Amino acid sequence: MNNMRANDLLARLPKVDLHLHLDGSVKPETILDLARRQGIELPVYDKEGLIPHMRVGEECGSLIEYLSKFHFTTQFLQSAEALERVAYEVVEQSAEHNCRYVEVRFAPQLHRNNGLTVEETIHYVVEGMKRGQRDFGVRVGVIAICMRNHSCESNLEVIEAAAKYVGKGLVAVDLAGDEASYPPEFFREVFAESGRLGIPVTIHAGEAAGANNVFEAVTNLGAVRIGHGVRLKENKAILEMVKDRRIPLEMCPISNIQTKAVSGWEAYPIREYLEHGLVVTINTDNPSVSGTNITNEYRVLKDRFGFTTPELVKLIMNGVDAAFMEEHDKLSLRREMEDEMSSLGVLN
Repeated sequence: MNNMRANDLLARLPKVDLHLHLDGSVKPETILDLARRQGIELPVYDKEGLIPHMRVGEECGSLIEYLSKFHFTTQFLQSAEALERVAYEVVEQSAEHNCRYVEVRFAPQLHRNNGLTVEETIHYVVEGMKRGQRDFGVRVGVIAICMRNHSCESNLEVIEAAAKYVGKGLVAVDLAGDEASYPPEFFREVFAESGRLGIPVTIHAGEAAGANNVFEAVTNLGAVRIGHGVRLKENKAILEMVKDRRIPLEMCPISNIQTKAVSGWEAYPIREYLEHGLVVTINTDNPSVSGTNITNEYRVLKDRFGFTTPELVKLIMNGVDAAFMEEHDKLSLRREMEDEMSSLGVLN
């Protein structure tokens, strides 16, 4: 009974999700419908049969293998209608787990096969998210991703388009992709431009490569948050720098295990990081690819690491503090979350 009550509480806790990829969040039933509308052939035509094409199994061997699942989903996300719809559905899915704020990230250049411009892709994702905000009461923000395997010119195009949407739904830019093959120092010129334009930056780092990438992301790319940062502990000096600067880590437990950022749960440093005073946040990364949701991420922490309810609340509120939001909006969100947590009896 106690366990049931605890699980019910996890579902009811208000949450935030700061690290969530659009193309890793598509529902199989949406793929079925989009394929039918777009005339794209599918390997199978039932929801259950599609799941292996979209989701990694326990045998996933690396980040590169994990990323291969996105080749399947992105082919359906090449139109204004599809981008707007999937963005809306991400907010809907987040609302089902009592997410009060969600940041959704996507790479505009991956959605242009049918002629959309970079700006148009951002526009339609923002529109879908805003429609979700209106219908579900979840605050939203969009993050535009530069890809590691793309040219400097292509990535600069993303930064310039993103600048036009800052304050209009877009909250930051990011760098993602094959981290081990494309180290962050390749992208100094790209993120110098985001700095010049005043766009906040988060960078995927310390996931498939070591702590030095976190150092580079912070000191030379202007990152004020780090996507994952699991391998930060490989360099004590860099870990201390991240701690001193209060740079939040966007950790995604299930995904971090699947991509082999660490060897297994016993090596996952989340408690170590939290107890050391790092700003740790909990996120889903790719619900469809990882077969997870935000409630499940917190359940794993409770079941595997013995996190108490006050510790889980601390992680949630770290997410509020780390959000790319205007200060007055953040204050308002914080008050709402605290009120809701008080009514659940989890705040002193």
